[in-house]
Amino acid sequence: MSDKTKNAVVTIVFFLILIIFFILNLLKPDTEVSQAERRKLTQFPEINVKSILDGTFAQKFEKYTTDQIISRDEFRKLKSKLEFSIFRKKDNNGIYMYQNSIIKTEYPLNENSILKATEKINSIKNQYLNGLKCYYSIVPDKNYFTNKNEYVSMDYDRLQNIMIDNIKDMKYINIFDCLELQDYYVTDIHWKQENLQKVVKKINSEMDIKDKESIQYTRQEITEFDGVYAGELPAKTKKDKICILTNEIIENAKVYNYENRKETKVYDKEKLSSKDKYDIYLSGSTPIITIENSQAKTNKELIIFRDSFASSLAPLFIKNYKKITLVDIRYMRSKDLEKYINFNNQEVLFLYSTIVLNNSNILK
Repeated sequence: MSDKTKNAVVTIVFFLILIIFFILNLLKPDTEVSQAERRKLTQFPEINVKSILDGTFAQKFEKYTTDQIISRDEFRKLKSKLEFSIFRKKDNNGIYMYQNSIIKTEYPLNENSILKATEKINSIKNQYLNGLKCYYSIVPDKNYFTNKNEYVSMDYDRLQNIMIDNIKDMKYINIFDCLELQDYYVTDIHWKQENLQKVVKKINSEMDIKDKESIQYTRQEITEFDGVYAGELPAKTKKDKICILTNEIIENAKVYNYENRKETKVYDKEKLSSKDKYDIYLSGSTPIITIENSQAKTNKELIIFRDSFASSLAPLFIKNYKKITLVDIRYMRSKDLEKYINFNNQEVLFLYSTIVLNNSNILK
């Protein structure tokens, strides 16, 4: 076979593959949600004269074709394997493996964002919390526990110092030394509830909560799951496991979700069918919820301004309070707080991860 014939055959085969691939993509129904990536996928954009002329249609259509391509997850896995196996890269779009855990780089430190976070916290304190005992704590992301000579990471000491220098009349509770990488899920951003006893003990001690008797929990393994990083970096890792710590007090506590006006349990097992099984803890992210403990031996109340890390931590505080209110100002405006909370003699804890503090524009 001559070179000319070979070239012709290769060209024809190439175009046939393109045509088949094009037809299969046309026939494939659009997917609304990527379970692997924990996000909604772009849908076909609306066509009108304005969007065509200003170029927005072309931009949205390009994103649409990327999101809806057939066998998308398989192509993502192939890309990941090429990046690591062939090109020997240490990371894939900032996602990397470290000590058998999947980690996302959070870098560099955004000092302006940290300052804006302190301004928001101080604003809430000045508007609502005068006279109340207030505390704040920071949850380190997994990047904190890596080898700083091998992987870049933000300046965590600087972050803490900015917070300490700018947040007034609140006690800082440092929990960094209560945690290690093994306390976090392998494939997810979050920490494991069953590993948080040291954190609870440290916060209770700093808030002058003295338990006369240790709290006993029953540990239950609920399900296996793939966290958000499993989708962002398709790599072969062991399955994570969702476990809960429970006892009679937690089982009998009543949770009220103001968003859907629904009463639920502390551990919402209906969420096991959702795309993020971590939502079993207090039904996941929601603007405001309350937990009431009818077996409390005290009238004390706690307000936690939080992100998703507090969902698994808050249940471990229930024994010591009659009522706990969790507020997530990523999803509600702080100026609306007085519509839902009567601020009167509660204890207050601000608990935010370094990731949220470094991207504090999401706080309303």
